[in-house]
Amino acid sequence: MSDEGPQRLQKVLARAGQGSRRTCEDMIIEGRVTIDGVVATVGDKVDPSTARIEIDGALVPVAPGLVHYLLNKPPGVVTTAADPEGRTTVLDLVPDFPRVFPVGRLDLMTEGLLILTNDGAFAHDLMHPSKGVEKEYLAQVRGDPTPASVRSLREGVKLDDGLTAPAKVSRVTDGVLRITIHEGRNRQIRRMCESIGHPVERLVRTRIGGVGDATLKPGQWRSLTIKEVARLASAASVAPDATAAPK
Repeated sequence: MSDEGPQRLQKVLARAGQGSRRTCEDMIIEGRVTIDGVVATVGDKVDPSTARIEIDGALVPVAPGLVHYLLNKPPGVVTTAADPEGRTTVLDLVPDFPRVFPVGRLDLMTEGLLILTNDGAFAHDLMHPSKGVEKEYLAQVRGDPTPASVRSLREGVKLDDGLTAPAKVSRVTDGVLRITIHEGRNRQIRRMCESIGHPVERLVRTRIGGVGDATLKPGQWRSLTIKEVARLASAASVAPDATAAPK
């Protein structure tokens, strides 16, 4: 139970950045808000520290003390809480308190955007295989893939753990591909590129869901804005259509 005890739902939503109290009340009236899976009604009270609140099926983080960080991971940094070899970890690059954990992982030499948080429900939704939140990468590869090779990546390639789902792939310049996937297999981008004969030489994640930041330098972090958290939660509320043709 939170220190303040149960609070009116529209107040909790407004404090979480979902609009004015009147706007939040209108969403409740329209039946767009649920509390622990049950459609809310005007006048409902909730305990923000325990209730799962959703708008249009997307989680709204409301518990007190939650933090959501966006880190630009440099190469050579380990995506784990501790490393027996004494290497720098992603937790070494963000504040010590409150204690956070990475949402998913990036390989040792893979660079780019990574989310860290102490929000377990939010992290679960982002990582769950059924959610399929998009992740965009720039891959510098050996050689220059042909249009046919790029097309095979788009349509799906066969790996040792099965056929990959359709991906969005475009050629940025000689030897550089922009690849967007919604699966979370181990070393997936690297294995996809190896399968077409163009091993990855450098890999950078540039976007997670609808969130990116080209101004964030390697090793730097910042807090996600309320709108960015909402955007990610919304992306995690819609399961991907694995049969859809990539654009």
